[in-house]
Amino acid sequence: MITLIPMKELKKCIRSIPDFPKKGILFRDITPLLLDRKKFKKCIQRFVALSPKKIDYVISIESRGFIFGSALAYALGAGFVPIRKGGKLPYRKFQVAYDLEYGKAVVEIHADAIKKNSKVLIVDDVLATGGTVKAAVHLVEKFGAKIAGIYFLIELAGLQGRTQLKKHPVHSLITY
Repeated sequence: MITLIPMKELKKCIRSIPDFPKKGILFRDITPLLLDRKKFKKCIQRFVALSPKKIDYVISIESRGFIFGSALAYALGAGFVPIRKGGKLPYRKFQVAYDLEYGKAVVEIHADAIKKNSKVLIVDDVLATGGTVKAAVHLVEKFGAKIAGIYFLIELAGLQGRTQLKKHPVHSLITY
């Protein structure tokens, strides 16, 4: 049986850095949590406990999402699929543009990454406005895959990113 660490213990490991990357932003730095091997392991165990029994792929968004997504894929015995920033993938790909607070961005996935009707999880480090993960959902849906859940280490609830993901189960380990 897995002993789940209380969320307040995980939250204590998140460092808040004011005015990064620009003035007025309070950045949530996950590095101290990653340095604590027991707490990092407990994060992955909590994601595993939330997960359906059979998952074909864990899909993560560049770059910090890769940390949690690859560890979760390993723990579940699933394949790992990266969603990358535009221009980073060398093979045929699907891409989607989306709006940021300060402009536009593109994310992409290899065109042969996911088999139709696969059961997948999407994992990222932070849910803020939801634009990036909404773009990721759009890419995954092109394959005809079933999204069994969308997991985040941190959710910034005041930014209401969850509203972008209404048709999917969303779980966050830490909420601000």
